[in-house]
Amino acid sequence: MVLQGPDFQKHVLVLVGLPARGKTFVARKMARYLSWLGYRTRTFNVGEYRRAIAGAKQPASFFAPDAEHRELRERIAMKTLDDLLEYLDERGDVAIYDATNTERARRRRVYERCKAAGAQVIFVESICEDQAVVEANLRENKARSPDYAGMDAEAAIADFRERIAQYERTYAPVDDEDRCYVKLIDVGRKVVVNRMQGYLGARLVFFLMNLHSGRRKIWLTRHGESEFNVENRIGGDPPLSDRGRIYAHSLAEFFAEQKPERLEAWTSSLQRSVSTAAPLGVPKLARRALDEIDAGICDGMTYQEIREQLPAEYRARAADKFRYRYPEGESYMDVIQRLEPIIFDLERQKNPVLVVAHHAVARALYAYLMGRAQEDTPHVPVPLHTLIELTPTAYGYEEKRFELAPYINTEDTLHPMSVGAPPLPSIR
Repeated sequence: MVLQGPDFQKHVLVLVGLPARGKTFVARKMARYLSWLGYRTRTFNVGEYRRAIAGAKQPASFFAPDAEHRELRERIAMKTLDDLLEYLDERGDVAIYDATNTERARRRRVYERCKAAGAQVIFVESICEDQAVVEANLRENKARSPDYAGMDAEAAIADFRERIAQYERTYAPVDDEDRCYVKLIDVGRKVVVNRMQGYLGARLVFFLMNLHSGRRKIWLTRHGESEFNVENRIGGDPPLSDRGRIYAHSLAEFFAEQKPERLEAWTSSLQRSVSTAAPLGVPKLARRALDEIDAGICDGMTYQEIREQLPAEYRARAADKFRYRYPEGESYMDVIQRLEPIIFDLERQKNPVLVVAHHAVARALYAYLMGRAQEDTPHVPVPLHTLIELTPTAYGYEEKRFELAPYINTEDTLHPMSVGAPPLPSIR
């Protein structure tokens, strides 16, 4: 978790842009990234409030700047902002205001209210100059929106184009020289930054620079069973067991059948990860950032040995597995911090990727990709000899799991260092 000092200033990230320009995609990516880093983050989508208050299936004329519905739309926008500011005041660190915000008057009102509440405001404008991308977004996402449920797809697209035209009548790009803003052109093709300040803003800009809207699958797996796994020992750099080698070949057979184009395999620098990927006939990259959590002085021990020889450490880890740091080693918090460059690389990667990692690392990557709470990371089920396939959707990933080789103990969420857990053998 990111530890906020007394001078930490809460942030509001205000989305700007015409409809179908990827604002919600960017908003959800930012929320996932900041939550994974430990910032208490929530997205407030004005469209969802509009559907709840005014009802879905509003015609394009509802969004006309001179229409009778303008006052209602502003009330809905300010109601959304009320809830956002209440969230920041009570418990949040970062709030994301997901709306078009195409008019200067609206942005000025939002800015003044957020500043009065003591929050730092960053405008994030999504501009799309590639009409093919806009068209694809229209057909893939907007026609399936709750606004068009049950409507013919072509009629829905035609209405949404008219809605865009209504917003274009008053759209004024962000150009205030005294404001803090980021402009994303074609979701990362070009990034313009103005007056960005502070650690959070700097990290956010770097993250946004690595985004793209391309769709490619990501596969996650732990290495095959190692000789330490057989003995229930943690850490070390042991070779694969016989079953681990079987899994490595099963993994290669799976991808030989799937034949994903331009697949790349990323491994840790440890031999059990490298050996698991060895039979794959694809380019491979070994990265130390993917190494297993450092067990420090407990490296090579069994959990039973830790319980008997280091009872205080055993109890401390059982009490708070996420924050617990092995003496001279790492915690899950530390693992998340060192995986940040991997996250950037995954976001910028345009080819499908197979990541062959370790238990703690696979959990942390899965938690980020699937938007799990940071403190849930140590409890994400990632059994041995299981391949997790993540297929991108409009705003997240669809998950499938494949058990490619049987294993006698795939128990994953309970282990002897969890309070109340039975004394079963466990693979970390």
